[in-house]
Amino acid sequence: MTPQAPISSGFGHSSVAAEVISGVDLSGRTAVVTGGYSGIGVETVRALAGAGARVVVPGRDEAKAREALAGVSGDVALAAMDLADLASVKAFAADIVAAGPVHLLINNAGIMACPETRIEPEGWEQQFAVNHIGHFVLTEALAPALKAANGARVVALSSSGHRITDIRWDDVHFTSEPYDKWKAYGQSKTANSLFAVELDRRMKDDGVRAFAVHPGGIQTPLQRHLPKEEMVAMGWIKENGELSDIAKEMFKTVEQGAATSVWAATAPTLDGMGGVYCEDCDIAWLAKEDAPLHAHVRPHAVNPESAERLWAMTEAMLAG
Repeated sequence: MTPQAPISSGFGHSSVAAEVISGVDLSGRTAVVTGGYSGIGVETVRALAGAGARVVVPGRDEAKAREALAGVSGDVALAAMDLADLASVKAFAADIVAAGPVHLLINNAGIMACPETRIEPEGWEQQFAVNHIGHFVLTEALAPALKAANGARVVALSSSGHRITDIRWDDVHFTSEPYDKWKAYGQSKTANSLFAVELDRRMKDDGVRAFAVHPGGIQTPLQRHLPKEEMVAMGWIKENGELSDIAKEMFKTVEQGAATSVWAATAPTLDGMGGVYCEDCDIAWLAKEDAPLHAHVRPHAVNPESAERLWAMTEAMLAG
């Protein structure tokens, strides 16, 4: 089991994607990047394609994706998929599996703090359904292609938001208690981290290693559901809409925000490792009681028993 502790990677908070992938040759390899046409996803695609990978970007809006990726050079292909529509997820995965091995899967897409929305007919809470269940189904469906790579990596985008809450085991979909957009987001980010833990355990013997990643605070379309007043109250922006002084110090650029995903997906120093939570282009410390608010990983998000429990619970949901 890989220790949840830094390995002195040589990179850090300010490193950018192009820096961490420098010298890595991905020629002949295929990568899938969900959410690859927005925010840090674009920079992730740019770095991987720039290193020679064929990058497939699934998404709901092909026109928007084409526009966002117009300035990205390299072999980049677009395909239709909606993480909230599991039939479309399975159809996308079937086409990818038929095309050959997948060496890198970056589960980058996500939604944050959105108004209460239910995925029907199951009635699933949207953030858990999109951020976790959709990626769970995608990864399981791509498993044959990942195994065929003989050395694949899966990166699950988590967040420091995981600290908000463990999995709400008795009320995952807010059917008993009133919906809370931040608890729903935090739970989904805990789920992303636990997914990486259990996926790594299940697939490492097939040559597939998994990592959870906290990209850092970045001003991206992820905040689209947050009213200006709320972001001012949280200290993220000023009344005039500019980043606050605290946010300027803490937040990363999109190039920096993509760096940890790219590092986890490609760094040779991670060969033989997996099942850990990463931040600032290194494996994160396991949080103690005096841990910084926005750094280190809380124990509940890397607990192997919880990871196995979440996997079983998700399978039960999917079985209906």
